Amino acid sequence: MNGKLKISSRQKQIIIGKLLGDGHFETANGKTYRLKIEHSFNQRQYVDWLYQELKSLASAEPKIKLQTINGTEYKKYWFNTHYSGSFRFYAQQFYQGKKKIVPKLISHWLTPLALAIWFMDDGSIKSKECQGKILNTHSFDAVSLELLQRVLDKNFRIRTSLRKQKEGFQIYILAGEAVKLRQTIGKYVLPSMQYKLG
Repeated sequence: MNGKLKISSRQKQIIIGKLLGDGHFETANGKTYRLKIEHSFNQRQYVDWLYQELKSLASAEPKIKLQTINGTEYKKYWFNTHYSGSFRFYAQQFYQGKKKIVPKLISHWLTPLALAIWFMDDGSIKSKECQGKILNTHSFDAVSLELLQRVLDKNFRIRTSLRKQKEGFQIYILAGEAVKLRQTIGKYVLPSMQYKLG
């Protein structure tokens, strides 16, 4: 299916959250794109929920696949949307070549629902002893990270800092800001993902 897809406002917010997180676009020709969603099988309830939300855009129901990395076998659960030109604008905003970036328009797009999706993808508690939360943003460059920090402050009054890791930087949501995060996204975070909020 390469024609136009009708994407609802709610679906757009979910797609934005996925692109900030683990979702990515694939294209064969630079004109039509599809969104690929893949998680570990342990997160199948989340994938099933995403599928129900994006069902009108999806090409097939979620499937299981086995992937071997460095001799260890992993069980994955995934689905794709149809290829469509309707995704091209978002692909152009989120990618420079094959590198994922944060669009300049993200301040208009980062809603509580989009933030919840991003957090369910890439968020975690810092530790059992600390109320701080982490967004694993290792793939983004310094410009994108600074933009995300500004938008979290502007849109939600959530202050953050950066934590350097071997793979890159994490966005750290200060312990005192964690209450604001829960108030902002708590109602959207699935029961199976509430552990990430601590």
